Parts: sequence; structure tokens; C-alpha cells
Amino acid sequence: MRVISGVLGGVLLLLTLGSILRNVVVPRGIGSVLTKVVWRSVRQVLVHLAYPVDRYERRDRLLAWLAPLVLVFELVAWLLSLFCAYGLLDYAVSDRTMGKAFQEAGSSMFAVLYSNPAPSDLIALDFLAAVTGPLIIALQIAYLPTLYDSYNRRENQVTLLESRASDPAWGPELIARQALIGTVDQLKDLYQTWERLAADIGESHSNYPVLLAFRSPRPYRSWIIALLSVMDAAAMQLALSPTNAPAAEARLMLRSAFTALRDIARTLHFPFDPDPVPDAPLDLSFEDFAEAVDHVRRAGFMVERSAEEAWPHFRGWRVNYEPIAYWLAHKLDAVPAPWSGDRDWPSVPMKPIRPEDRRPEASPQS
Repeated sequence: MRVISGVLGGVLLLLTLGSILRNVVVPRGIGSVLTKVVWRSVRQVLVHLAYPVDRYERRDRLLAWLAPLVLVFELVAWLLSLFCAYGLLDYAVSDRTMGKAFQEAGSSMFAVLYSNPAPSDLIALDFLAAVTGPLIIALQIAYLPTLYDSYNRRENQVTLLESRASDPAWGPELIARQALIGTVDQLKDLYQTWERLAADIGESHSNYPVLLAFRSPRPYRSWIIALLSVMDAAAMQLALSPTNAPAAEARLMLRSAFTALRDIARTLHFPFDPDPVPDAPLDLSFEDFAEAVDHVRRAGFMVERSAEEAWPHFRGWRVNYEPIAYWLAHKLDAVPAPWSGDRDWPSVPMKPIRPEDRRPEASPQS
């Protein structure tokens, strides 16, 4: 029995330390089974609680607890796993009962339980347990600034996009608003900014996947919806107005963005076609695209191609990112914006609300 306990304790200790290193220390987005189980379990509970909620704002408030709870339960799971591992090892190398062995392990790890002085054959094991507990907590605390630094960089640009594309963001509305106020030429700078942001998101969110679960401070904002809207705007501009579009900036942004999405998909083991054919089918229909073309045309955007002529070009870009973007929007329970797929609850795409063009009345002359 003690031999079996020793083997189980050793295996559990190695698996737990491996999980900690894979998630906190090694910046490769390797992940672990423990993290996946915690994530899925917490998400299922929150989605179940949010499903009957009618108002999206309240649903978003519930779902915002996913990332904090994953971090907390992950730490608790690691500590409990180490506690069990050291308890089994203490039992295996001493003549104590199982209860006394676990009391010894708890006393060493957390310094909150009283235990009799350990025999000499447990001193090394107790020292190891005493170091491991505080070290794991310190690693998790040191891990948070890295997460929040990446989160703040991401959300800063998502917030800035609100004035250009409304909440929730939508690619055609982004183009339409720039046409309305005569700033279509500013899309060049926007594409350059989001090219760099997409690279940042691809690197940070694939290395530390828990960042994916951190929601925006406002309920109708979402990083995946914002990124999708900028990609759709660039693809539409290239398809509708190839001569006047900032082709280099738009193409580089699209390439950077769908490369970032693919890096995240690889980390989360989502299968995708790395080289789709340009005429592959889309979930987005031509009818929806044609309505969007009318939407930007009515706003004053100058088009060089009809919807029928532009559709193959737009589809050729969107096949590179639509499957992954839709899957992430579903997995992250993002705001149900237009052109972003389905969710786990009954939802209707929320059209962006454009503010009215209200101007002050001319004051009477005295």
C-alpha cells in the first residue's frame, strides 16, 4: 500500500509541476489538461446561469467572471493536487497513518496546521513541500501583471475603435462612418495600428490562453468582434474600391490578423484549413454582403465594383479567417454582432447604433 501511495504521489507531483510550468513559466501556450478542465467546467456553469437571462448586459456581467474564476480555481487545483501528492509521499516514506501523513503535508505546505516534529526521513520532503506552496502562489501573483499589461494594450485599441465603428463593431459600419465624415483616408493608419495589435494578440493570447477569457469592460465590446470588424472593413475596401484602397496596409493587416487567429487556433487545437481556396463557401451569404454594400454606398463610400463583382474578391479574403473568428466568438461568448456567427443562447445580431447628426440651431441675431 505504501509503495502504491509513493508511486501515485510521485506521478501526481510531476504532473502538477508540469502543469504549472506549462501554464505560468514556459511562454509557449502549451496548456495542460487541468487548465482545460477548469476552463470548460467554469464556462459551462456560467453559460448555464446566463442562458435564461434576457438582458445581454446582465448576461455579460455573469460571463465576465470566467477569467477570474479560472485563475482562482486553477491555483486552488494546483495547491490541492500538490497537497495530495505530498500527503501520499509522506505516507509512503514513513510509518505514519494516512491522516497523520496528510497533516504533515499540510503543515509543511501552508504552515497553518500543527504537526509533531518530523522524523529524519521526512525532513527533505517537508522542506520541498514548504518551498513549493509559497512558490506556486508567488508565481501566480507574478503572472498577473503580464496578463493585465497585455489586456490593457488590447482594450485600449478596442475602446478607440468605438468612435469609428460603434458598439458592437461591424466592418461595413466602420467604412460607412468614415465615408459620412470624410475620413476614409484615415483607414490607412487604422490598418497599420491593427496590424501591430493583431501581432501582439497572436503572441500574447497564444502564449497565455487565459487572456482570451478576459472580457472588455463594456458589455457591447469584444476584442474578437473588433478584430473581425477591422478585417471585414479591409476586405470590403479592397474588394469594392481596389484603386483607392490603401492596398499595402490593408493586405498586411489582414495577413497579420488571420496569422494571429491561426496561432491561437493551434494553441487551442482547433482544426482549420491553412490554405483555403478563394472560392470556398462562407457562412456569410451573398445577400448579407449585398446589403452591406448598399449600406456603405448610401453613406457616401465610392465603390468601383458592384456587389456581384466584389463578392469573389471579398470571399477570397474572408475564407482565411471566418471559421476561426466564428469559432472564437462562440467559444468566448462574445457580443452577438453582425457577421460573427451563432452563440450558445438564442441571440439576434445586434446592429450598431449610429448617433443622430444633431446640430445647434442658429442663434437669432440681436
